[in-house]
Amino acid sequence: MQLTWEAVAASILPSLGGFVSTPYTLKKIKTWYKTLVKPWWTPPEYVFGPVWTFLFTSMGFASYLVWRDGGGFGGEAKTALALYGAQLAINWVWSPIFFGMESVKGGFFIGALLWCTAGVASVAMARVNLTAGLLMGPYMMWLTLATSINFYLWRNNPPKKKKKNN
Repeated sequence: MQLTWEAVAASILPSLGGFVSTPYTLKKIKTWYKTLVKPWWTPPEYVFGPVWTFLFTSMGFASYLVWRDGGGFGGEAKTALALYGAQLAINWVWSPIFFGMESVKGGFFIGALLWCTAGVASVAMARVNLTAGLLMGPYMMWLTLATSINFYLWRNNPPKKKKKNN
């Protein structure tokens, strides 16, 4: 298989949201996130960067396969690519809500919406290109783990009470 610029661009695109949010996410990981009560199944912090890089790259390549085999944005791939784009946008919104706003509740609800949207996108992508659907499998497994962690965080970390200004 010949690697094309389209394949490279599609593989890089999902990481852009992560790169944009990295500076404040890293700061919050070292401060606010460290204070949260986490479940025993939370992976070590050093795992997240490499895993997300792999997942973003593989889902981006999956989108390329769908685009290539489904006739681009106007062909059979149109719905699958629209769903893929929607789940990617939801993915990019999670960090600003969870870390930026320090909202574990908001993060959970965005994560649950992301899990549903990514699942529907994965099925739609598999209908156009089975390999693309299979490439979304590890992402769905990771989202399942992440959503379960986020639910635990929401249930076991009450929101901070706002101070009254008198």
